[in-house]
Amino acid sequence: MSDMALPGSIEPAKQRGPKLDHATNPFAAILFMGVVGAGILFVAYSIYSDIDAAGVKISSYVPFLLLFVALLIALGFEFVNGFHDTANAVATVIYTRSLPANFAVVWSGMFNLLGVLWSSGAVAFGIISLLPVELILQVGSSAGFAMVFALLIAAIIWNLGTWSFGLPASSSHTLIGSVIGVGITNALLHGRSGTSGVDWTQATSIGKALLFSPIFGFGLAAILLLVVKFVIPNKDLFAEPKGDQPPPPWIRGILVLTCTLVSFFHGSNDGQKGMGLIMLILIGTVPTTYALNRAMPASQIEKFVANSQAASAVIGAKAAGYNVLGDPRPAVTQYVAQHEISEGTYPSLAVLVSDIAKQVTQYGSIAKMPTDMVGNTRNDMYLASEAIRFLVKDKENDLNAQDVAALNAYKGSLDSATKFIPGWVKIVVAIALGLGTMIGWKRIVVTVGEKIGKTHLTYAQGACAEITAAATIAAADGYGLPVSTTHVLSSGIAGTMAANGSGLQWSTIRNIALAWVLTLPAAMALSGTLYFIFSHLF
Repeated sequence: MSDMALPGSIEPAKQRGPKLDHATNPFAAILFMGVVGAGILFVAYSIYSDIDAAGVKISSYVPFLLLFVALLIALGFEFVNGFHDTANAVATVIYTRSLPANFAVVWSGMFNLLGVLWSSGAVAFGIISLLPVELILQVGSSAGFAMVFALLIAAIIWNLGTWSFGLPASSSHTLIGSVIGVGITNALLHGRSGTSGVDWTQATSIGKALLFSPIFGFGLAAILLLVVKFVIPNKDLFAEPKGDQPPPPWIRGILVLTCTLVSFFHGSNDGQKGMGLIMLILIGTVPTTYALNRAMPASQIEKFVANSQAASAVIGAKAAGYNVLGDPRPAVTQYVAQHEISEGTYPSLAVLVSDIAKQVTQYGSIAKMPTDMVGNTRNDMYLASEAIRFLVKDKENDLNAQDVAALNAYKGSLDSATKFIPGWVKIVVAIALGLGTMIGWKRIVVTVGEKIGKTHLTYAQGACAEITAAATIAAADGYGLPVSTTHVLSSGIAGTMAANGSGLQWSTIRNIALAWVLTLPAAMALSGTLYFIFSHLF
């Protein structure tokens, strides 16, 4: 009697779940380690080639040892991100028997890799812009390294902690919390208000994306399921899998396609977070090679000069009647940090823009710029770009549309020289994310596949949740905003369960919501504490 299911009861997860455990293939393990080894050698060779091409003379190997450790930690974050977040992409195809578990994770890993390679870098530098400007300008200092190590290690600790409990927490949420924690602690250590350590305008934009994306995912997936029910009255689409039998070919094709899209867009969005941090590490340890985009063609210098002249005219008009004596950088840095325009803001920025133009045009191209000038020129460009970013948003500046266009065009020229990602960085991040996809995915897959709804996931529910996740991530990627694959997909599955009248397992929903609420403050506390410790150790 104890083995019989009562009417309306839930079938135990072990009876209705797919086979997730597979014997480890020795060849696969050897191949895995081979790829890891090849990746390390590729990184070493790429850095050596770049340094050699820049004509940098190596006088000490200590920075390279620090670089190696920092890169391992950054790639470790992407590896953990892979098995923590990408499990969401494969859960639907595994639980609908569309793909075997071992094949699904390899398939997802491949398209994560392609997504990273395809990415633009906009998300990477969107997160970087949250960091305190003084730390970015001095990223090669002890405080800069303390910042990078603190936020990466804090993010890894929280991701591993939530993964160990099988909770689909957000890697994006975690990393942004870590960035904010470092910014606040840095401000407090320098005797300023904690709120002055973060670009709250940018943080608010990112926060809205993280806040509304799961709500959007829940609602859109629910509506999509109801529309599909109305448009495609095919009972097969809304059925549960029968044993280990795969779905009809056309349904299977839809589910595999949606899994592929989620994996691809996850790579294109989440992979960028590691890229931005790796660029900070490279700029901090080997600034003469990576501070400026030496691959920028000389033909763009003419465009840079034209944009610089147009921007100088706008800034010069605002600075009329004021002169700057001495170094203009402190006044511009103060404006970027505090967002308050003073009498010296425009005059100082005008001088800084003029200095940058002289530095760039003096040698004809960035590639020909002396190595001892590269770091300072990069800082000047970054500072001017950030100042313009805030000026065009400030309504008190009374800038017309033509002025804003001229300033944005100049900012674009500055960013093309400073905000770039070498091809090898994309490749190694893609490898780390792809390999991570193939390890440790089971815990999150079980939560997503078995513990959100009270009934088994149907084909239509899986497809609607995946379509919603892919569309949301793709849209966020286009706007340069980070979103959580985890939150969007898990909320999408919950939305389809609610729309279908299947019911929700509220204990799981509560735990996911609790992880979502705690992630930001926990990551802030972890990174802030680690930054305090590291800043006193380095």
